[in-house]
Amino acid sequence: MSRALQQRLHGILQTATATLDLPLDPGHLERLAVEVTPAIKALLATAQATAEENAPIRCALTDAEVDEACGVRTTEYAGCVSRILVDVAEDSPAAVLAAELRGRQPDVIATAVPDATYLVLTLRPQSWRAWLWWLDKLGIPSEAVTRHGDTACAVGVVGTVAVEVCGEGVPNLLQPDVTPQVQRLKALLAGQREQVQAGGAL
Repeated sequence: MSRALQQRLHGILQTATATLDLPLDPGHLERLAVEVTPAIKALLATAQATAEENAPIRCALTDAEVDEACGVRTTEYAGCVSRILVDVAEDSPAAVLAAELRGRQPDVIATAVPDATYLVLTLRPQSWRAWLWWLDKLGIPSEAVTRHGDTACAVGVVGTVAVEVCGEGVPNLLQPDVTPQVQRLKALLAGQREQVQAGGAL
């Protein structure tokens, strides 16, 4: 039982007794403070536990680190790394777009904002369709995409922001999922073409 808490309660009870003009002597007040202390401690513990349960989770967000040599501020939230040049305003078009994409799209694993109207976006799409969705969102024709090892890269535009997108693992998505479908489609089309040619010959 906390002696400090008992003393604080004793003082509070003494003030309340004097204010309300209650017929309690110092011995009554001391016994009352001793008796009430465990209940007060339990109430405080419950209130603290409730507050911790309802508090927003902050552990996923790391403090911003500034690389003095490069002048880049880096933060990480839930596995997504954000880099922005310290000279670039947080409310610039590129920074706002980066924050929006990080917050809404789980494919985004990194953003870099070197200036107010340029964003480098690193993705790890979960499927080929997800990659096609990104190309459409960024206004990038599929023929503009280049391959660099296991990464597909291209540049698109969203509003006033040029977006350089790098899709990690995108070429690997093509091999197991799309190629067999394309081959089956080609085979079906080839079969129909042969039937049409055969029918024409008759």
